[in-house]
Amino acid sequence: MILRHKYSAEYWITGDLITPPQHRANSFTKRVLDPLLADVVFVPFFATLSANKGAFRKKHGNDDYKRQRQVMDAVKSTQVWNRSGGRDHVFVLTALFGRPGGDFGGWSRGGGGSNCGESDVVPHTQVSVIKDVIVPYMHLLPRLDLSENKVRHQLLYFKGAKHRHRGGIIREKLWDLLVSEPGVIMEEGFPNATGREQSIKGMRTSEFCLHPAGDTPTSCRLFDAIQSLCIPVIVSDIIELPFEGMVDYAEFSVFPAVNDARKPSWLGNHLQSFSKEQKDRFRQNMAQVQPIFVYDNGHPGGIGPIPVDGAVNHIWKKVHQKLPMIKEAIIRERRKPPGASVPRRCHCT
Repeated sequence: MILRHKYSAEYWITGDLITPPQHRANSFTKRVLDPLLADVVFVPFFATLSANKGAFRKKHGNDDYKRQRQVMDAVKSTQVWNRSGGRDHVFVLTALFGRPGGDFGGWSRGGGGSNCGESDVVPHTQVSVIKDVIVPYMHLLPRLDLSENKVRHQLLYFKGAKHRHRGGIIREKLWDLLVSEPGVIMEEGFPNATGREQSIKGMRTSEFCLHPAGDTPTSCRLFDAIQSLCIPVIVSDIIELPFEGMVDYAEFSVFPAVNDARKPSWLGNHLQSFSKEQKDRFRQNMAQVQPIFVYDNGHPGGIGPIPVDGAVNHIWKKVHQKLPMIKEAIIRERRKPPGASVPRRCHCT
C-alpha cells in the first residue's frame, strides 16, 4: 500500500488508536476493546489509501473494490453493527467519494461507507454535515512561522488544474478572468516533486491564494495556503469546511460571492481594497490555527503521542459532538414498530 499523503487522515487516526495506552495521554479519545463500552466504533477502512490510482470508479476487475466489499460484508455481519444499524460506526472517506469526511455508517441509503449508490460521487442525500465530520486534507507544503513572514510582492496566487469536473466550472471562468490581471499568478500544475518549490515560492510571496471549487469542496491547496500564511480566497457559496464551530474561517479568509467573483476585474479590485492592517490581522489569526490542521506526530508509522492541538484530536472532538444525535437515532430505531418505515433524517444545510 502506497501512502498518499494528502489522503492520509485515516493513517494518523489509526496510528493514534494503536499507540500504547501509556503514550496516549494527549489524545482526546480513550480506546476500549469491548464494543459494549464504546461510544463509537472506528473501522480502519483505508478506502482511498488502498485504491489503485485511476481505478476509483471501476467495480468489475478491480481488486481494491472487491477487498472493500469484503470489509463491508464482514463489518455488517457483526453483532455490534446490527445492534445500531451501523449508526455508531465511523469510516474515514477521503476524496474517493467526492469529499473528505468521516462518515457514520448506516445513516445513508446503502447502509455504509462503501456501497453508496451507483453514481461516481456520493449524492448529497447521503452525505450531511449533520451526521458527518468534514476532515482536512494533509498539507503538502511546510509550515511558515509568522516570525519568518516577509514582504509579499504578488497579489494573488493559484497553482492547479484549470479544467475540473462537476463543481469546478467556476475555476475555468476565474482562470480566464484573472490570468492577465496585474499581480496575479495562475499556474498549471500541482505541488508534487517537480512543482513543490514553485508552490512554496508562490504561496509565500503572495498576499492571497485562490481556492475555487473543484471536484471536491476543499483540497490540500487550502491547507497548504494556511501553512504558508497566504490568505485564502474561497470562491464557493456552499462550501463545507473542517472544524467549523471550532474555527472561524472568516477571521483569516476571504469569501467572495461566486456571482461577484465572476465579474471582470471585480476580484482583483476587492483584494486590493484590504489594508495592510487587515492583512496582517488575517495572518496573525491564521498563524494561531496552523497547528489545528497538522496530522504528522513525528513518529514512525504515526504510532506515538499526538499533538494536543492537532488535526487528530480535533477530529475526535467533532465526532464527540455527534454522540447525542447518534444515541437519539439508535433509540428511535429500536422503538420503531416492525415493518414501519421512518424517513431518513439526512439534510445538507
